Amino acid sequence: MSRFAGQVALVTGASKGIGAATARALAAEGAHVVLTARDAGALEAVEQAIFEAGGSATIAPLDLAEGDGIARLAGAVASRWAALDILVHCAAVLPELTPVTDIDQTVLAKAVSTNLMATQALIARFDPLMRRSKDARMVYLTTSLATAPRAYWGAYAASKAAVEVLIDCYAQEVKNISRIRVAIVDPGATRTAMRAKAYPGEDPASVKPPEAVAERLVDLLGEQFASPHRERVNQAS
Repeated sequence: MSRFAGQVALVTGASKGIGAATARALAAEGAHVVLTARDAGALEAVEQAIFEAGGSATIAPLDLAEGDGIARLAGAVASRWAALDILVHCAAVLPELTPVTDIDQTVLAKAVSTNLMATQALIARFDPLMRRSKDARMVYLTTSLATAPRAYWGAYAASKAAVEVLIDCYAQEVKNISRIRVAIVDPGATRTAMRAKAYPGEDPASVKPPEAVAERLVDLLGEQFASPHRERVNQAS
């Protein structure tokens, strides 16, 4: 029997990379997956792949940093389903790598808006729906830079570090009063468009594919992990 039959999952950043691979993997295990990202065409391609594999999905094109977009998405999900069982938050933006002294305030504001503020809005808007689930799980994808920052990564690392604190606080707040379990997962070096942007000279074949991370995420979502949970997905053998 499929592990997530009858469950509803929301995956952000589902148009490509780890988000798309995770959405396909969850659908293959029986979940109905709500796919959200900015690129409607790419979302449609992921949705079609899920349909062709026998799964079910709904697309919801959305810029997470756009005004009341998350509130509208939560309202739409709540109008169709009684609960949200799984939330996998993959979406993030990578600002230009630059010295802290040269960070453009507009670029920094976009990173904070998309990576931090949108995450808080997701939690706030979907918490009521997750509380209605018998076994709600939330997974947030982070980066090692949030705890081991490096030169020139200041804008990205700072925004992701702030989100880690936010997620950890939320996990502690709901731990004893709900069935919501929260995990923070560092996917490690993975073959994604963001990785290629940051390391343009790297051989893509030298790092693991998104499917390797998706496989681990789906396995984790099926486990009774303690919340808050942290782990790193190492290079596939």
